[in-house]
Amino acid sequence: MDKVKVLEKYLPAEAAPLIARWIDYFKCEFKISRNRNSKFGDYRSPYGGKGHRISVNYDLNPYAFLVTTVHEFAHLHTWNEHKQKAKPHGTEWKNNFKKMMQPFFEKEIFPADVKKAIINYLDNPAASSCSDLNLYRSLRKYDPPKESEAILTVEKIPLKALFKLKDGRVFRKDEKLRKRFKCTEVATKRIYLFSPVAEVELIEGATAA
Repeated sequence: MDKVKVLEKYLPAEAAPLIARWIDYFKCEFKISRNRNSKFGDYRSPYGGKGHRISVNYDLNPYAFLVTTVHEFAHLHTWNEHKQKAKPHGTEWKNNFKKMMQPFFEKEIFPADVKKAIINYLDNPAASSCSDLNLYRSLRKYDPPKESEAILTVEKIPLKALFKLKDGRVFRKDEKLRKRFKCTEVATKRIYLFSPVAEVELIEGATAA
């Protein structure tokens, strides 16, 4: 199937032709991936006879899919220019990310609130769009409604409440440490740090001491 037609299923239709051209121009293997809780997308530089590889989670809404795709192509472009000499999210990557976002601003692809959040984020892009809470929340507004009302974010569940992840592991929500919440895995007693906007399933009526 034509690349543009495939991409139109995942990102705004007006953006698909340019992303398709990038895939061809950079000779990149572009994969639409399963959901990964830890990241929205991934870039891998040429290695072992393989060329550039980018993967983006299939279940992102069109605006989140596009932001993630540009993020990863900025890594590719930076690798082509500097190889391992540039830091993964250093000045070179930030400059390329800003430059590569520009065509999509000119096409007025993003809703006003998302565009504003991206511009604020571009002042100093972080390692991940989901680590910038303002941008993350703006993008999530455009997600389709969840089938289950039990799905919440960590910041919205009560202290000491129990919650579980998609893989079935159960955690207790503990205190907030700067930007993240300390949570204890019930089975192992190991401590993990969760983003406030990490999606979890509340175990109704369950709390732990």
